[in-house]
Amino acid sequence: MKVSCERDKLLAAFQLAAAVAPSRSPKPILQNVKLDVTNDGAVLTATDLEVGMRLTVPGVTADATGSALLQVARFGSILRETADPVIKIETDGRGTIVRGERSEFRLPAENPDEFPTVAQFSEGGYLEVPARLLRELIRRTVFATDNESSRYALGGVLLEFRDGELTAVGTDGRRLAVMKGPANAVNGYKQAETMTIVPTRAMQLIERSITDGDAEVQIAARANDILVRTPRAVIYSRLVEGRFPKWRDVFPRREGTQKISLVVGQAYSAVRQAAIVTSEESRGVDFTFADGKAVLSGRGAETGQSRIELPIAYDGPPITIALDPRYVSDFFRVLDAEKTFTLELKDGESAAVCLTDDGYSYVIMPLARDR
Repeated sequence: MKVSCERDKLLAAFQLAAAVAPSRSPKPILQNVKLDVTNDGAVLTATDLEVGMRLTVPGVTADATGSALLQVARFGSILRETADPVIKIETDGRGTIVRGERSEFRLPAENPDEFPTVAQFSEGGYLEVPARLLRELIRRTVFATDNESSRYALGGVLLEFRDGELTAVGTDGRRLAVMKGPANAVNGYKQAETMTIVPTRAMQLIERSITDGDAEVQIAARANDILVRTPRAVIYSRLVEGRFPKWRDVFPRREGTQKISLVVGQAYSAVRQAAIVTSEESRGVDFTFADGKAVLSGRGAETGQSRIELPIAYDGPPITIALDPRYVSDFFRVLDAEKTFTLELKDGESAAVCLTDDGYSYVIMPLARDR
């Protein structure tokens, strides 16, 4: 193999693929990214055997086709440190040679034929989702998952497809994030009867592989794994085993709830201010809604007290609820500051529900008032 590569394009692609490779592994070959160059183009492949990626690389010109294994740490450092706009990569049977205008590196390399194969997207039936929507589905749910829990099903995002609508759900047992949007079944695609719980890391990788100019993304969920195809990448992942909680049961009944309209930016600022005096021992913030205003108060035995007022359009009965400001802030971070949302409250013991007008729901369980 002998190729010339535009360094900036190769660097961007290599960094994305390298995120899949494990930093430690009993199989050292997995700590490489494989470069395959054919007459059809160049593709980077990486896997840790649970998650894999095939990524198209632009800006590669081949003098001779072939394959090479590129060590993540050292080859990545070369790409970052060199300032050459074009680098040349060549294999000679003994290793890999990387050349710039005034630099040359010779790296040992394993046999690329021994690198594990990552599945290609060859499914006839699949789900087609607008790329921007899928990115929002992931961004607004993946933060609510819990990779530390002994309940493995919480370490991923649940995907459900029903009646032309794709639903993504993330939860850690203390809060729940749900986002819905339209999707199209192609060639009679039907989701597998088993739960489709995609690992958090795989969902983050899918999000990173979607670019602003992408139009559609294809998804094929099978019994034990999932394949996702974007215009430049194919991502493979095994599914998380286990039973996902019955998330629809988490939503409180809407009868008797009070609906309060709030602006994201203003509410986020008030929460950040009220949380300044909170601590691990007294991490909650009290939210009181009454008489046309919201009062947010925090306190700690050794940290002091805070009281923040926020004018709102509310003339219902007084309601006070204690919430973890970290969970509230996570909701605000994935929304535009100018966006308006509806907060539904029943009382201080029932879950708080945040709703937007674009299919996003976020449920937060209250803290005990005597914390």
